[in-house]
Amino acid sequence: MSKKIFWIVGLVVICIVGVIVLTDANQKSTVIDVEGQPFLGEESAPVDIIEFGDYKCPSCKDFNDRLFPVIYKELVETGKAKFFFMNYSFINIDSNRSAQFAETVYQELGNDKFWTFHELLFSKQPEDLTYEKKDLYTESFLEEVLAEVATEEETNKVMQSFGESKGKEAWEKDMKTANNLGVSSTPTIFISGKQFTGSTLDDFTKMVEEAAASGK
Repeated sequence: MSKKIFWIVGLVVICIVGVIVLTDANQKSTVIDVEGQPFLGEESAPVDIIEFGDYKCPSCKDFNDRLFPVIYKELVETGKAKFFFMNYSFINIDSNRSAQFAETVYQELGNDKFWTFHELLFSKQPEDLTYEKKDLYTESFLEEVLAEVATEEETNKVMQSFGESKGKEAWEKDMKTANNLGVSSTPTIFISGKQFTGSTLDDFTKMVEEAAASGK
């Protein structure tokens, strides 16, 4: 397994698995196609925050549990930014399967139901998770998770579409985007096309505000 780096927010330390190549603070903004991607916030928000994540990654769960609520309250709810989630599934088959399943939920049940499922799926991540273990996120497990937040009719609709691999194309698009951007770890965050490489929540907020001020 590759190196580990740490984000420090107050006393909260979050481990990010993978290697992040630090880029220059004045890096050029890259246009990232977010058309058709699930997002939270106002469409008119001037800044795009994009998380590349893996549902099986413990660091992504930590980000979702500890940092995301603060980002949502201070930056998304205030209309400063909108938040997108895109897949970078790098651990094993569980990562790929859960990502494609979530994409199917989004396609069949819409944005709101996607985010409800997204949150619940992270909350169901096993505490004793190891990268070597496979087939923890089975089709039946994913169906059970969805059934907690969807009707029987909705669940059956997603299961049928998932069986027809209808989420695969959207997942492949995410993976291609991530690879083109050089993403090699999760969670990796881009703010208006620039990779976030800071170390604190203040750094994060400052980068969002600078992007809003510059119109990028």
